[in-house]
Amino acid sequence: MSESENQAEESTSSTQHSLPLISHLLELRDRLLRVILVVMVLFLSLVYFANDIYQYLAIPLTSQLPEGSSMIATGVATPFFTPIKLTIVLSIFIAIPAILHQVWAFIAPGLYKHERRLVAPLVISSALLFYLGMVFAYYVVFPLAFSFFTSTAPDGVTIATDISSYLDFVLKLFFAFGLAFEIPIATLVLCWTGATTPEKLKQKRPYIVVGAFVFGMLLTPPDVISQTLLAIPMLILFEVGLLFARFYAPKQENTM
Repeated sequence: MSESENQAEESTSSTQHSLPLISHLLELRDRLLRVILVVMVLFLSLVYFANDIYQYLAIPLTSQLPEGSSMIATGVATPFFTPIKLTIVLSIFIAIPAILHQVWAFIAPGLYKHERRLVAPLVISSALLFYLGMVFAYYVVFPLAFSFFTSTAPDGVTIATDISSYLDFVLKLFFAFGLAFEIPIATLVLCWTGATTPEKLKQKRPYIVVGAFVFGMLLTPPDVISQTLLAIPMLILFEVGLLFARFYAPKQENTM
């Protein structure tokens, strides 16, 4: 009887331990489905305007093309699938606040009250900074970069960019600048978790300057214009992150 009772107790305890894991997995599944639903609703709302959205995205290049020139499509199905691809990516970008909300709702119950007060502003500001990076790329980087590219074309060369290649190019830059504009958040998190301090980061500033240009070289196409236009905002944002890091770092410093 005692052995059977022990086995029953062990099975009960193992069941109790497995239940939270199952409930977390079910909650994660539900939140993923909500994110997918939001993206699908946005896509269905925007797909009718797919061609107009692509034309707006192409303005920084088409405004720099010689008179009478236009973009081309080298694939048979490219004129259809390229705007659709853009609309899908745009739907995901627009859904970033909803995605972050679902992530926050999933992890918030496991955080302490003071941690929630610190993490919530970081989640909101990370989305805003990502959007700001995309806006900076579209309105500042694209006009300068495309003006440079079109003005340096050799004589006798007709500029006719494929619409699919252009989309891949600008999406890469959007992601690079959106990611680069997250540097203040990364700086705050590093100081908040105690991985480093603002003073140590200030001492490593020369290495960070070099790293910014290397990072810009890796994330952007191989041209000096886009690399420099990415590295300079990264350095400015790093300084902004250092400025606000002192509001997150003192608690770590006091506990040492």
